[in-house]
Amino acid sequence: MSAEITLFVNPTAGRGRGAHAAQPAASALRDAGFSVRTVVGTDAADALARLRAAVREGTGAVIAVGGDGMVSLALQALAGTLVPLGVVAAGTGNDFARSLGLPVREPARAGRLAAEALKEGRVREIDLGRVRDTWYGTVLCSGFDSRVNDRGNRTRLPLGRFKYDLAILAELAAFRPRPYRITLDDGPVIETEATLVAVGNGTSYGGGMRICADAEPDDGLFDVTVVGDCSRTTLLKVFPQVYRGTHLTHPAVTVHRAAKVVLEAPELTAYADGEPLGPLPVTAECVPGALRLIT
Repeated sequence: MSAEITLFVNPTAGRGRGAHAAQPAASALRDAGFSVRTVVGTDAADALARLRAAVREGTGAVIAVGGDGMVSLALQALAGTLVPLGVVAAGTGNDFARSLGLPVREPARAGRLAAEALKEGRVREIDLGRVRDTWYGTVLCSGFDSRVNDRGNRTRLPLGRFKYDLAILAELAAFRPRPYRITLDDGPVIETEATLVAVGNGTSYGGGMRICADAEPDDGLFDVTVVGDCSRTTLLKVFPQVYRGTHLTHPAVTVHRAAKVVLEAPELTAYADGEPLGPLPVTAECVPGALRLIT
């Protein structure tokens, strides 16, 4: 393995935590004998192009410093390659790191653990989800949660998570289940009314909401959580349970496991790792061992 490690940094992650997190991570790697190259783009497309160039040139590993958006960008460059990924989680949600038991908002510790793992060759192969040419590591969502994302992204003010709280209230006011067609592993079509459908390679989204609480990142299967037709009152009771993962036992919730999932529903956008994929229908495939993760 090359002794040069690429730090892939989003300096604006977590309202500026990304910039502060890069320095202790770089120091830990240098103290372990690695040379460190930092990649920062002018925007997402530029950052991804720069990272792909670093991978082509033979970097030994990539350490993504930032939130789930930065990890998502890194996946696009590293999926299917032999270059391993480490994470210094410094964003707002950090669900990729949470799902895999990696340190969250502890940049010095995360950098030190990554350096130790690289020295000892500790790398774990994990699955990734793929929709067309886009890879994801945590959860693909559609339904009530994706409509909240849509509304929040359209809102310019107020800033921060508060706008998503307002989006939740607005979507609840307009709430209605949607008619879904769900196909699992080329089986028969499941036609159902659903509040949301989440396709999880990882366990959580939204900063610790364990929507697919039992998902395993290396079993070759998605956990597909379907929240069925329920009232606003039921939704308000069930949704807080998502943080503990206890919603899975509610009668309105069904969990399936499949390696390939097709979702069809009108007027819905799919999001994966918090990033928009586009309108349904979408086909998600679980690709075993697609990423080498520094553990």
